[in-house]
Amino acid sequence: MKYSLFIPVLLTTVLFISCTKRETHFLENENYRNRVLAQFEKRKSEAANRNEALFSILEKENLTPEQKEALKFLYAYMPLCDLADYDGEFFLQQVDAAFRARDYFSWGKTVPDDIFRHFVLVYRINNEYLDTARLVFFEELKDRIKNLSMADAVLEVNHWCHEKVCYRGTDGRTSAPLALMRTSWGRCGEESTFTAAALRAVGIPARQCYTPRWVHTDDNHAWVEAWVDGKWHYLGACEPEPELDVAWFTAPAKRAMMVHTNVFGLYTGPEEKNLETPLYSKINLLENYAETRSVKVLVTDENNQPLEGAKVQFMVYNYAEFYPVSTNTTNKNGETSIISGKGDLIIWANLKDKYGYTKSNVQDEITVVKLDRKPGMEYEDLIVMNVPGEQPVKKLSPEAIAKNTVRLTYEDSVRTAYMNTFIKQEQADAWAESEKLNKAEVWKYLNMAQGNWQEIKKFIANEKNNPRLFPFLATLSQKDLRDTPAEYLSNHLQTGKDLEIKDKTPENQIVPYMLSPRIESELIRPWRTFLQAQRSGESRAKARENVDYIIDFSKNIKINNDENYYNCRITPQGVYELGTADVRSRNIFFVAACRSLGIPARIEPATGKPQYSENGNWIDVTFEKESSLAANFPKGKITLKNATSNIIKPGYYTHYTLAYFKDGEFRTLDLEGNPAVSRFPYTLDLDAGYYRLMIGSRANDGSVTVSTKYFELKENTVQSLEVKMPLIEAKLLVKGIVDMNSVVVLKDQSKTSLKELSNGKGLMLCFVDPGKEPSKHILQDLPAVRQALDNWGGGVLFVVPGDKRSKGFDVSVFKGLPGQTQWTVDDALLKAATGALQIDLGDNFPLTLYLSDNGGILFSSAGYRIGTGEDVLKTIRLEENTKL
Repeated sequence: MKYSLFIPVLLTTVLFISCTKRETHFLENENYRNRVLAQFEKRKSEAANRNEALFSILEKENLTPEQKEALKFLYAYMPLCDLADYDGEFFLQQVDAAFRARDYFSWGKTVPDDIFRHFVLVYRINNEYLDTARLVFFEELKDRIKNLSMADAVLEVNHWCHEKVCYRGTDGRTSAPLALMRTSWGRCGEESTFTAAALRAVGIPARQCYTPRWVHTDDNHAWVEAWVDGKWHYLGACEPEPELDVAWFTAPAKRAMMVHTNVFGLYTGPEEKNLETPLYSKINLLENYAETRSVKVLVTDENNQPLEGAKVQFMVYNYAEFYPVSTNTTNKNGETSIISGKGDLIIWANLKDKYGYTKSNVQDEITVVKLDRKPGMEYEDLIVMNVPGEQPVKKLSPEAIAKNTVRLTYEDSVRTAYMNTFIKQEQADAWAESEKLNKAEVWKYLNMAQGNWQEIKKFIANEKNNPRLFPFLATLSQKDLRDTPAEYLSNHLQTGKDLEIKDKTPENQIVPYMLSPRIESELIRPWRTFLQAQRSGESRAKARENVDYIIDFSKNIKINNDENYYNCRITPQGVYELGTADVRSRNIFFVAACRSLGIPARIEPATGKPQYSENGNWIDVTFEKESSLAANFPKGKITLKNATSNIIKPGYYTHYTLAYFKDGEFRTLDLEGNPAVSRFPYTLDLDAGYYRLMIGSRANDGSVTVSTKYFELKENTVQSLEVKMPLIEAKLLVKGIVDMNSVVVLKDQSKTSLKELSNGKGLMLCFVDPGKEPSKHILQDLPAVRQALDNWGGGVLFVVPGDKRSKGFDVSVFKGLPGQTQWTVDDALLKAATGALQIDLGDNFPLTLYLSDNGGILFSSAGYRIGTGEDVLKTIRLEENTKL
């Protein structure tokens, strides 16, 4: 299968082959080469269904031994999604591009073979969808960096990346690099994928590094390491600094409990391997960033005898769940260990139907976990999770920062100029009027499409007479609108018009669950006509009448979760052709097959179960049990209520989660976006089983008090639970005084004092660097507490220091800020605030304060932190209660 790659016409790229066709081995070590070739033969056999598409390229005339061995190395270790969804021509392009960059740049000859093999040749960074970015990036960058040193080239590539892309939060699907460039913004995982791809495109070894989850705050982060003259250095992706090993995340990384990277292929590097599989390794890079400790674990049975083969998860608290940062298996002595940071971990172990857990703290020489618990045991637990403390970081000179700021401002203007080419509302309105279309609907979708607006406009024009056009667009994610070509969307909506819809199919299921291509978090592809073409008219009719026909076919798909290790979803067409998939891709295939034949189907969002609709009722499908239809699974109800003692309204994934027990561990129900959880009380219809309610309260130092309740939900019962946030000791301490008579000039040029802004209540004062991710996080956090801050009635003032002004910053992008929010550009106020706190802030923005109405600093936070708005609100409530 070969999809046409949808890329922006940014420049003309020339497909090329390697400049020098050396008659030499790519894999020079004979023993290593033999291992790779043996693995290649194994994968070739596994991918036999796509033999022609993938492997016929190896028979192409004039291929050198280097090209062939490089291709075989890639085939030997690539994830299933790449074997299923791309072809040999694509991979040969990637090989030739890597060799050309190696030969073109002076540093190419200095990169060791193993470093080149794993960190330049490999076309994939993480779980992004693939495109021809390597070819495009090389052409754009080659003349710009050719005469630079390797270190300066890394810095310059990052400046180029900043011209193209900046940070803005988005969903978890990772856009292909060219799609991201077309949009011009993305989350950190996309920025780091983009930057690592750009570095590899010019022959500089690069890898994406990430902390799976922070511990001092919620969320995670990803960045880039580049290999320069024999050593790995870190940098913030699309966030250029004057030097390597300098970034806003340096301080939080010093508090991390794990930093990982995935290495494609058989890797023999020196780093600790937290995971090694036949296809890839997960290596531990934490010692490059933070003080570490060896976490040693012993797992025993109820009689204190060591257990071999127990699964051990090293977990941190984040987003109201215990999240594994590493997973190991015990040896014959019942032992395992990892290198981690100087904070607390939950050690969770299970074997068969038994589990156990305990907390590991910094003082522990060895942590013993006894498997003495079974599903069905009901109890409550309270745990305090302590986190590593703050550490000093290297500071740049003011001169270096100022010089870099000049470049950043220029790069912002370059990106802004490109974004100004996106369609404007008046243009969209005029076009909608000429086509007799709803202006508001047209503008909504063209605006969300960003750099892809021309494709969405083309789709709307093609389908303007279809009454289901705008309901269809409403089923797509914003990212779908930004990276899906018109022809793919038409493949689904036009083909769907011809479906035979059963009489009893509810109208509200037809568009979202039959016509829509959006199933889970996969990239939209034109699978509908392909799947329909695989069935004759007679077999399509049979499938419509009996969904068992599709279920039986789906059962025959071989499941291999381990080999789709980047968790990038395989397309439905790829699943069909390869005949092998991970569970989630198989489930997506089932839904796609149903929809292509006119059967409403979906992935149930909370449990991830595939379902189809029969007479308007959703029926679970499970492929792993004898009975595929699970309509009669025993059910129960859970009602959750907000405790009256809570000073703020708990949020799902922010303060609490529900998890169900399966295969020895608890799996969090994905209720994010479920409208029911937006208000208390609410009731959930769930499968009967063993559950855990987890509730956490985070203190200002980052530590968390975690309350857990383990309980059995029995069939046809209602379990009523109270979401009561654990109490943590909180005292109001005045950290300094800011003069409330200080006068500022607001955005509208009016003058006012801090005292007037406080409205007799208090003032949230936030100093931001608008171009950096941590400042953007607080702007994204505040809408969650907007209503409470509006009701409070005090002031909210954002302050941009003079040297942090950016033409590329558009505050209108951040919706839902408190109604009383004001903006100013001011340096004196920052000096007064840092002086009152007696801190050297450096470049560690944002700095957030809460001031009482007399100027007392009752709360302060500097640098990266999630949930700052909530922390300010807690301080306001504590102040109000203290006054009472």
